[in-house]
Amino acid sequence: MFLGTYEPKLDEKGRIILPAKFRDELAHGLVMTRGQERCVYVFANAEFEDMHDKIRQAPVTSKQARDYLRVFLSGATAETPDKQHRVTIPPALRAYAGLDRDLAVIGAGSRVEIWDATAWQTYLAEQEAAFAETAEEVIPGLF
Repeated sequence: MFLGTYEPKLDEKGRIILPAKFRDELAHGLVMTRGQERCVYVFANAEFEDMHDKIRQAPVTSKQARDYLRVFLSGATAETPDKQHRVTIPPALRAYAGLDRDLAVIGAGSRVEIWDATAWQTYLAEQEAAFAETAEEVIPGLF
């Protein structure tokens, strides 16, 4: 499970060093793709395969499912970390998420999310108030 927030820097070649706590789970390969809220999702290979299996069960007759699948998979790229635990974020994904030098890499349970540091701080500030004020059951069975 991926947990925590880390602040690596993007180097001049578009690479980041994976946070130490994420390395074992991502060492044998990962898949990066467009995430919602303009971040980059990073999945361990096995998790991505499981997710793809679920997505492809959606009916091909559903336009919404087709649209989601196209956007999600067309931006996907498989990577394997190098010996220094670095991965390259492709230019198209860097542009999609507005990634510059300063990043926020967060653990989101089954995936990692890579955010522009400023965009993450803005998102977090907006969401923390709503999080604190949640008065109803948002996630069934949690509260």
